[in-house]
Amino acid sequence: MNQQSVAIISTPVAVTTPQAAIDDQLIGIWLHGRSPHTQRAYAADVARLRARTGKRLVALTLADLQSFADSVLELSPASQYRALSAVKSLLAFGHRIGYLPFDVGSALRLPAVRGRLAERILPEAMVHRMFSLEENERNRAILTLLYASGVRVSELCGLRWRELQENGDSAQITVFGKGGKTRAIRLPASIGRQLRELRREGDSGDQPIFRSRKKGGGLQPTAVLRIVRRAAQRAGMDVAVSPHWLRHAHASHALDRGAPIHLVQATLGHASITTTGRYLHARPTDSSSRFLGL
Repeated sequence: MNQQSVAIISTPVAVTTPQAAIDDQLIGIWLHGRSPHTQRAYAADVARLRARTGKRLVALTLADLQSFADSVLELSPASQYRALSAVKSLLAFGHRIGYLPFDVGSALRLPAVRGRLAERILPEAMVHRMFSLEENERNRAILTLLYASGVRVSELCGLRWRELQENGDSAQITVFGKGGKTRAIRLPASIGRQLRELRREGDSGDQPIFRSRKKGGGLQPTAVLRIVRRAAQRAGMDVAVSPHWLRHAHASHALDRGAPIHLVQATLGHASITTTGRYLHARPTDSSSRFLGL
């Protein structure tokens, strides 16, 4: 009797390693690597959701999310949008890594947010008035650098002396920005001189360029906000101007003066040129209205 050999083919079984065991662990993984400001805001948004529903994430229904959306109507439109975007992002992430069986947040609609960019672009004359009326040397350098470089306030506060370098007949700063990206920004020589005049004898390269007078350490974003607000008030503005308005002004004014949009994108550190393009629409240089018989 002939024996026949039987080949046994084994199919590998895919083993999925759980990426998180509980909701808190998932939230921690989701927040990892984001800026401290974003982590605080998103964590507060998710905490609001959990307090509202009292459920684990896996048990959430679309009705729960819609009820949560109704509960944040008391917030500003921008805060509503951020809270719901944060929740949708968390649920999508949980589904993507296999923690949630499906993404219930995908069906949740985000509210429309009115664009307010045009309202936050300062005229050039007003920006220079803020500079000229600022008597404090350090504060004037802060205002000038925010406008000249377009940096975010967190990027400005994080600047160290070693990150200010000569670049031919001008200067440059190296910025560690949003998303962990580093970029170099070239500045006029006059801005470089203005910054170097702030350096004290004995300051090492690792010390902050902008220091707190009281604590001696690096200046905090809240302190920069106060400096900008006071400068705007002296210049005659009765709106709550923030440091980011000077970033908006940089982008808009540079484009108005013919700067290539890709150069403005690189300077500001925008991930997409679409973001930079918003400034072209916020301050148009022409309109079909001039063709009307008015």
